[in-house]
Amino acid sequence: MDEDRDDQVFKALADVTRRHLLDQLFARDGRTLTELVEGLDMTRFGVMKHLSVLEEAGLVVTRRSGREKLHFLNAVPIQLIHERWIDKYDLLGAERLHALTDLKLALETTMGTNTETATVLVNRIWIKADAATVWRAITSPEWNARYGYGSPSHYDLVPGGSFRTFPSAEMGMPLDQPIIDGEVVEVVENERLVQTWRTLWDEEARAEGFQRLTYELEVRGDNLTQLTLTHDVTGAPRSAALLSGDMPQFGGGWPQILSDLKTLLETGATLGS
Repeated sequence: MDEDRDDQVFKALADVTRRHLLDQLFARDGRTLTELVEGLDMTRFGVMKHLSVLEEAGLVVTRRSGREKLHFLNAVPIQLIHERWIDKYDLLGAERLHALTDLKLALETTMGTNTETATVLVNRIWIKADAATVWRAITSPEWNARYGYGSPSHYDLVPGGSFRTFPSAEMGMPLDQPIIDGEVVEVVENERLVQTWRTLWDEEARAEGFQRLTYELEVRGDNLTQLTLTHDVTGAPRSAALLSGDMPQFGGGWPQILSDLKTLLETGATLGS
């Protein structure tokens, strides 16, 4: 399944028009088809075909807003491709990277400079695990402290219940002081979790207040779960930058966390192991 997914991502990135569409969504997420057609010497149907390829590869996620269909960049497959096909070869020296030069250039072009503020971050990933296992990995501190930033998150899984994330020992912060907090809004066990989210450790992000975060789990086959994470960062540019991975000095944001979650559930180890 992972090799098939890699093939789809490589195919999607091989076309200059599809890379242009990803660049557009990276610059500003949540665009309509009409907005994406602008600037392209191509019919709406032609752009729709390219978007279909990007959706099949998991690089684009769509959602309805009233009568409009909005398109969002999903960076997780690119993160996984980078970890699988770029990072490990970096260890072998530059002379071994010639075969991957074009791929690396394509990835760097796709993840170009963000000039506009994102309002909604949408990430989707497929995990070889049943939905109940993925749910526990998200909501149980015994699991969620093992991937991402190693910070345990505690949920009171009822509407109005509390959500708090505490620092890992490596962060050098007081272990009893939460670094993220929020409130549970909706719970459908093994299917859907809606909550609020506020970053506490960064003063600028804290001042932006609470945002809305949604996890959606869908069974996609025997022991296969599709996880979609939607984080509404409207009016919160600092939070958007931190959570999208645009500030690598603070980590890779949601793409890194979800990639690490997938790796842990599928292999028993994390990316940093």
